[in-house]
Amino acid sequence: MKKFFLALVVLGAGLLTGVAGAGEVKVTWQDPDKYADIRPGNESRDNFRAQVFKELGQVFTDLAKKLPDDVQWSVTVTDLDLAGDVRPMMRAGGNEIRIIKDIYWPRMSFNYTMTNATGQTIAEASENISDMGFMMSRPLNVGNGSFPYESRMIEDWFQKQLKSNKFPAK
Repeated sequence: MKKFFLALVVLGAGLLTGVAGAGEVKVTWQDPDKYADIRPGNESRDNFRAQVFKELGQVFTDLAKKLPDDVQWSVTVTDLDLAGDVRPMMRAGGNEIRIIKDIYWPRMSFNYTMTNATGQTIAEASENISDMGFMMSRPLNVGNGSFPYESRMIEDWFQKQLKSNKFPAK
């Protein structure tokens, strides 16, 4: 029953991140059980994963709006290591909390493909991004949700791709 529920959560999260089309991106979360770290603190694993997939999927969706309308972007996330580390608390109940320290920086691995209106591939790569200086970087935006360090890491990577002309700009 738990596996069925998790499958529904993952499928639902995938649908929330969008279907490939003009100004949109299709994000696939491949084998999340094998990710380095998407462990929750004080909530259920399924709910936490759904929140991760929804919020980080929305980051990709917002970035896709900066691409020309005829570009279709497909992203397959193959690994994720959230900022911080989950540790058991030293008190009754054995709850866990996520400790954010500079030695636990965010990382993400993914593959992507961009195609134009005729279906021709215009950009394709496998990426391993990280932000070792995530606690010393520019200040976080107030509205970055529950995963501000990861959101900023993805946004910074995207901006570098635009500046280096690896991605087409609007």
